Amino acid sequence: MRFKCSILSIGICVLLISPVLAQEYGTVTGKVITSDEQPAHAISIVLKGTRHATITDETGSFSMRAPAGSYTLLVQSTGNNEVAFPLVIRNGSQTEIATVKLTQSSKQLPEVVVTGQYEAQSLKNSVYRVRVLDQERIKMRAATDMMGILNTELGFRFSTDHTLGETDVQLLGVGGQRVKILLDGIPLADRDATRQSIGQIDINSVERIEIVEGPMSVAYGTDGLGGVINIITKKASRKKTFGINARVQEETTGSTYSPFSGDGIHNEHLGINWSEKNWNASVYGTRNNFGGFKDTAAYPAKVVKPKDQWMAGGTVGFQKESVDFLYRLDYSNESIFSAGIMNVNTGRAQDKYYITNRFMHQLQSNWRLAPDLKINTAVSFQDYQRDTETYAVDHVAKTKVPAGEADGGWDITKFKTWFFRSTAQWYISPKLSLQPGIDIKWDQTTGERILDNKQSITDYSFFVSSEYKPLGWINIRPGIRLSKNSVYEAPPVIPSLNTKFSLNNEWDLRASYGRGFRAPILRELYFYYFDANHSIEGNPDLKAEYSNSFMASLNWGNHRNAAVLLSSSLTGFYNDYFDFITTGMRANSTVFTYLNIDKFKTTGFIWDNKLTYKNLSATAGFSYIGRYNRYRELDKATSEFNWAPEINSNITYSFPKLRGSIGFYYKFTGELPSYRVDANNQVYLAKTSSYHWADITATKQLFKYITLTAGVKNLFNVGWVGSSIESGGAHSVGGNVLTGYGTSYFAGIHFNWNK
Repeated sequence: MRFKCSILSIGICVLLISPVLAQEYGTVTGKVITSDEQPAHAISIVLKGTRHATITDETGSFSMRAPAGSYTLLVQSTGNNEVAFPLVIRNGSQTEIATVKLTQSSKQLPEVVVTGQYEAQSLKNSVYRVRVLDQERIKMRAATDMMGILNTELGFRFSTDHTLGETDVQLLGVGGQRVKILLDGIPLADRDATRQSIGQIDINSVERIEIVEGPMSVAYGTDGLGGVINIITKKASRKKTFGINARVQEETTGSTYSPFSGDGIHNEHLGINWSEKNWNASVYGTRNNFGGFKDTAAYPAKVVKPKDQWMAGGTVGFQKESVDFLYRLDYSNESIFSAGIMNVNTGRAQDKYYITNRFMHQLQSNWRLAPDLKINTAVSFQDYQRDTETYAVDHVAKTKVPAGEADGGWDITKFKTWFFRSTAQWYISPKLSLQPGIDIKWDQTTGERILDNKQSITDYSFFVSSEYKPLGWINIRPGIRLSKNSVYEAPPVIPSLNTKFSLNNEWDLRASYGRGFRAPILRELYFYYFDANHSIEGNPDLKAEYSNSFMASLNWGNHRNAAVLLSSSLTGFYNDYFDFITTGMRANSTVFTYLNIDKFKTTGFIWDNKLTYKNLSATAGFSYIGRYNRYRELDKATSEFNWAPEINSNITYSFPKLRGSIGFYYKFTGELPSYRVDANNQVYLAKTSSYHWADITATKQLFKYITLTAGVKNLFNVGWVGSSIESGGAHSVGGNVLTGYGTSYFAGIHFNWNK
């Protein structure tokens, strides 16, 4: 009770002091167009010499609040000249500037980021190392899901459970619940330690993706040990607009394809947006259909299961000078079909369906009490249900009847999550700012495989961080989080310290320490599953994992108006994890459970480089990541880390006169070694082979509102990637890993109309 009261007291204090801090402010709005008079999307708008910044929406419009006064407004974009002009913002009024038309140049885009920031600001000024995948990159990848965008990024690896048809993500050597997935800053709920939610997001609604590497537990709480992936959706314009966008894309699965359904990948999307005066609204609907991948599976089974997704949602927003609200609803229905192998003698088989229904409601508000004091509040409710249905099928008689009730063939598990977050951003002076906040999260799960059929867990947290700039070139950001949980033993104090040093106009140095933690999830605490093949029970005595993480990054960029713009970043990291939750066998038992028996480490470095020259934009990078060998205690002769390299490059070139672009996206994923232990407690080395992946995409604007996209994915025809076991100096083939379906081809059409 004392903990709750202290949080309440802090909130009351913030409200009481706000009238004293009140200052005058106003709003500036405008529109930016390209040289061919098309809306200029995702263009940076900055008030020079201040922290105030924003980006344009799909209509090229922008709106930004700032203190009354005289400024220089900068309009900045890759490939275009910077536009700068004087601006006066008046108290309580809206200043609308004339339409800005961009002209071609080689100026590098100073990307604007929001993840972990007090307010939107340029990437160069961020105290965190943030990677941004903008709208142009997302469009050029022609992806139908998140994996199709992230698969050529350094540090990312994906693993697929082909039985359940689900994919998990790994970042800098750790994955599952140790990577936090956010949708507009709201954590997404998952049923277990893998991240199914990342595959259930409508890619057509995504504005950009921001990736923060390393622990973000002070700002975002549990699960952010490895990093945070914040998926930011498209927002409505503040100008009077009405728009329709539609997309149809067809893709082969290797050499197999049928139009619009069945073999191949099929994506259709329709979105409508409207805004007028202070109100805005949008609706969307999307269908994703994947016909599966048969490969070597016996009839009628498929190695990769067919998947059908239907997604729909909408937003309603209200925006005014000092306050704005946004309600968003997202719904997804996913059905994965697992056909059983037919008995050739009887014609019978057993088919399974894995059906997911997910509703996500979120209400977000920004209340500016004064130019230097703002309160952000977010409330969300997620209702997530996973059904398993099993049928006995007679392919001769063509009948299908329910089956498998005794072995968990029919199961319904429900998950509900309430989340509340409120933060205050208080800019005390140009040198000092403060961000106190509270998080409250409640999770509940029900189902036959849950102990007593229903369990819940509640987490209360208070956190505070500050930015102190004793000198113009130094930024120090300490932070601390205090947590209290209703079930597990939470780390009482989570500290962090992030620093940024602007060595000169071209060189920046960032260094950070963070304590991360991951709370045990309900499935690990209370899941019980016993049948002929499984003996698993949860462990309600689990403790939270925690980590000590260190990261340093040296960044260089010639940010002047040079003909060729270059930037380079070298980042090193070391993460030490404790009380790592893993599965193990109970003492004197054959039952598996979840235990805090493991420790884990990751270390390595990433080297990123970027080139911008006229219409060319290119990146090239190299990473070398080591994952801890957890069996070293059993065999001291083995190495402490298993090292794996990665190389990537993303190249785009635009043809303004042809109204087209071409993009090439490449990644080399190096050999991944790992130590394992056999039934005799002997340690052996297993290796997953390296492979090359490349995609090529071309876009062409046919008419004012219509753009064609086409290309080739998986140019190197990757399929099964070899896995070998090293024992006694010899290699033997192990279980190979299915990584791709072979070279695939795609084509799509995109319609975008705004008035």
